[in-house]
Amino acid sequence: MKDIGILTNRFAIITGCISSFIVSLFGGFTNNLKTLVIVMAIDFITGILVAAVFKRSPQTNTGCLESGIGWKCISKKCMTFVFVIIGRRLDLLIGVEYIQNAVVFGYIVNDLISITENAGLMGLPIPKVIKRSIELLNDKEKEDNKDKKGDMDKDNNNNKE
Repeated sequence: MKDIGILTNRFAIITGCISSFIVSLFGGFTNNLKTLVIVMAIDFITGILVAAVFKRSPQTNTGCLESGIGWKCISKKCMTFVFVIIGRRLDLLIGVEYIQNAVVFGYIVNDLISITENAGLMGLPIPKVIKRSIELLNDKEKEDNKDKKGDMDKDNNNNKE
């Protein structure tokens, strides 16, 4: 019985260390990141439902669920997190606080569009408020990128003087 307690404690310590390291790569588990994780999970689940239940997946010839497509989707989701980490590292390297957020917003918008497409394949009408929210997020991402590019251009001009 004592051995189980020791193993449980070791597992908890190892899991805690690994989790802390991963969260530190992202710069913390912010609301933006939480939203991204939730939206990615919903996108994945709705994609599975479209294929498994409705048999209308545009990813396959038959419209049905295929494990190979599922693995590709999981791989893409993992790469999303790699780019979020890269965005965070670039923020730290350059000394700014917007690159990671721009990456996160971009992927949130992308997954929201995918969820909307999945809902359409299921035959659900899309509420106007959702369509408008996606448009606003898309506009916010473009505006943030435009503003930050302008700030960087100003900084580069000031450095030349």
